[in-house]
Amino acid sequence: MVHQGYWKNQSVTISIKTNCLTVSIGSKEVFSYDLAGRLWTALVNEVSYRRGLDGKVVAKWQTPDKNRHRRWLSPDESVNLIQRGHILLNDLLSDLRNNQIKFNPPLDEKGWHDLQIAAAFDNSSAVADAKKYHQVYKPVGILPPDQYISVVLQAAEGCSFNTCTFCDFYRDRPFRIKRVDEFREHIRAVKAFLGEGLSLRRTIFLGDANALVIPMPRLISLLEVVHAELDVERLGGIFAFLDGFSGERKTAQDFASLAEMGLKRVYIGMESGHEPLLKFLHKPGTPQDVLQAVRNIKAGGVAVGIIVLLGAGGKTYADAHVQDTSQLINAMPLDAEDLIYFSELVENENLPYVQTAYQTSLQPLSAAERIQQGEAIEANLVFGSKSGTPHISRYDIREFVY
Repeated sequence: MVHQGYWKNQSVTISIKTNCLTVSIGSKEVFSYDLAGRLWTALVNEVSYRRGLDGKVVAKWQTPDKNRHRRWLSPDESVNLIQRGHILLNDLLSDLRNNQIKFNPPLDEKGWHDLQIAAAFDNSSAVADAKKYHQVYKPVGILPPDQYISVVLQAAEGCSFNTCTFCDFYRDRPFRIKRVDEFREHIRAVKAFLGEGLSLRRTIFLGDANALVIPMPRLISLLEVVHAELDVERLGGIFAFLDGFSGERKTAQDFASLAEMGLKRVYIGMESGHEPLLKFLHKPGTPQDVLQAVRNIKAGGVAVGIIVLLGAGGKTYADAHVQDTSQLINAMPLDAEDLIYFSELVENENLPYVQTAYQTSLQPLSAAERIQQGEAIEANLVFGSKSGTPHISRYDIREFVY
C-alpha cells in the first residue's frame, strides 16, 4: 500500500509492503526498514547507503563523469545516518498523531504498526542488533551479488581448501562441518535474530565458502533440517558456492537429488580457464574439473553462476586468460537460467598474491585494462539460440554487505 501526503513543504510517501517499509521525503531522502525495524537502505542527497546485519554501512554514489564510487562509513558516520532516519520518522509520527499531516489513503493498523517499529530504531538499537548478529554468525566472508539479501545458514564454516592467494576471507578459521543438532540450533538462532525481518530475505544461502563439498549423506541430513525449520520454496530455494574441486565430486544424480530438496543455483569460482594461471593462484583443480562439475550440475537440473576473475595474473597471463576462459565457458551447457559474473581482482598488501606478483615482477593490469579484459572474454562467448543467453554482469566485492 502506498500512502501519499504533503509535509513541511515537500511531498512524502510511505510505502507499506509485505516485507519492508519505505519513507520518501521529496526525491532526495529515502529510508527503508525491514519489518523488524532495522534500517536496511537509505538515499540522502544522491548518495545511497546499505546497512548490513553486522552493522557496517557502505555508501555508493556516481559522479557526473559516470564513474561509480564507494566507501565504508566510519562508526560516527553510521550513527549519524541512523539517527537521521530515527529523527525523521519520529517527527513524522508526531505530526501524524497531531493531525498535522494527512495521507491518502490514511494509514491502516499495519501501517501505523510498521512505522512505529521503524521509528524506534536508533543507535542503541543498531548496536544491540549488530551484537546479536555476531553471536549468531561467524563472519560471512562473501556472497554472490544476487544473494545479498538471502538468509545465510552456515552449514559449514570456512573454506575446505583455503589456498587461493587472492582471497583472505576465511584465513581466520579452519573448515568445519556442523553437526545436525548444532545446525538446527544455528537456524533457530538465525530465525530469532531476524524476527519479522525474515520476510525481507529472498532466498536461502548455504554457507560458507564451499558447503557443497559436504558428503552427500551429511548434506542431505543438513538440508532436511533446513526444510524442517524454514519454508524453503516460499523463501525462493537454496543457493550455494562450489569453489573447489578437490573434495568429493558429486554426480548429475546427486545434483538431481539436491534439486528435489530445493537447490536452485550453484556458484563456481572458476576464476580462469587457463590452467597455468589457476596454479599460479593456488586454485585447486583444473579447467576440466570445472567443466565436468558444470555439466553434472546442469544435468541434475540446477542452474550455475560462473565467476571469472579479471586482472588475475597481470599482463603475463592476460592473453591466455582471455582465450582459455572464453573457450571453457563456450564448452559449458549454459542457458538463460545461468549467470556469468566478472569480478575484478582486488589487491591489498596482505594477500599472498600481491607478494608473489612482486617477487615475480608481475605487471598488473590497470582498472581500464581489467574492464577491457572482461569485454574481450564476453565478445568471444557464443551461446545457442534455443537455450538462451546467460545473464552477464559485474561483481565488485568491495560493495559486498550482508
